[in-house]
Amino acid sequence: MKPIVAVVGRPNVGKSTLFNRLAGERISIVQDTPGVTRDRIYADVEWLDKKFTLIDTGGMEPGTEDIILKQILQQAEIAIETADVIVFVVDVKTGVIEDDMQVANILRRTNKPIVLAVNKVDNMRKDNFEVLEFYNLGIGDPIAISAGQALGLGDLLDEVTKHFPEDADYEDDENEIKVAIIGKPNVGKSSLVNKILGEERHIVSNIPGTTRDAVDSPIEIDGQKYVFIDTAGMRRKSKIKEEIERFSIIRAVAAVERCDVAILVIDANEGITDQDTKIAGIAHERGKAAIVAVNKWDSIEKDDKTMNKYLKDIGNELAYMPYAPRVFISAHTGQRINRMLELIQTVHENHALRISTGVLNDVLIEAMAMQQPPADKGKQLKIYYMTQVGVKPPTFVIFVNDRELLHFSYRRYIENQLREAFGFVGTPIHFVVREKGEKD
Repeated sequence: MKPIVAVVGRPNVGKSTLFNRLAGERISIVQDTPGVTRDRIYADVEWLDKKFTLIDTGGMEPGTEDIILKQILQQAEIAIETADVIVFVVDVKTGVIEDDMQVANILRRTNKPIVLAVNKVDNMRKDNFEVLEFYNLGIGDPIAISAGQALGLGDLLDEVTKHFPEDADYEDDENEIKVAIIGKPNVGKSSLVNKILGEERHIVSNIPGTTRDAVDSPIEIDGQKYVFIDTAGMRRKSKIKEEIERFSIIRAVAAVERCDVAILVIDANEGITDQDTKIAGIAHERGKAAIVAVNKWDSIEKDDKTMNKYLKDIGNELAYMPYAPRVFISAHTGQRINRMLELIQTVHENHALRISTGVLNDVLIEAMAMQQPPADKGKQLKIYYMTQVGVKPPTFVIFVNDRELLHFSYRRYIENQLREAFGFVGTPIHFVVREKGEKD
């Protein structure tokens, strides 16, 4: 599990500039996925061999006087609950102001490591005296940076990564399947977990809220151990729809980081929405096994065309993850919950499926015989061989004469042939293309 780092602070201190700088430079290992539309508020970042997930928590906009504290609490709370390390960004140009003090008071009461970044220090010598003022926040040593000019970022990242656990990939029970229940607020995520926990014979235990704003519920069903991670908790009303969306996405990121299988829960009454596609994209990008569960199926009027219409809509909106099986459930009545549990085991096995190189290349040779590799300007693509180099998700290296000739469409064709031959239901497949003789 990668550590999570949240960037917090009031508006106009340069949080997004800092986020974009860290996510956009080559320290970042971000890849955009075609078909996933979203405002990027999280990114995978690597610094000196340490990988982490960076989250931009948005501006702490007070609005009117009477809701200042409420807004600051909301913002700081989500950062505190989700993150392993918090980067608190302030502005050297304004100095310490009341809103900074309010946030600092909340952060100081947490047990989370906090790194204080004093931004907009464009002249490290000239502005150094102004930086000292931020000791008044009682957060610790301020680190002078300029996100705009990329100054001091190395020192900042050194301090951030210093707080990571030595072994960020915590040891897990290999026989346990971690299942994240993700989706928008109020689609029935908690009800689904409660139904599974309440009706099964052998409940192991119930661990209340962890530091990641999720309730971990271990259970054993027919000899298989599961941990259900419920990301519910966005219950409060907010006038700002975007903030609710942002919060639910942050929660989904945190849960997906920890899971083996992600179940996207969709409300049958609403159908699939833009926010659903954003949340599904998180699991897809992170290469997790996935299932789409349409909940509240008992509550809508149906005819013989209803299910096909839903399947078509989901197929269109989640075109980038056709591998994820769909199941129509009711957390209220328990309809098809057993089918969903069977699917969890199936997609989990496929996520860890390993194919021998010999068998793999038999399929590849047959695929090339059926559809010849493409040529461009007279040059023919040659695929020498393919080998599997990883699982969770299954990852394959394809050795070719010229990687530019392996177009997206032919890569997708090879993927489809692998799926036809080996199944791989519920798991993305990753390809790495190498030219012959190229070093790893």
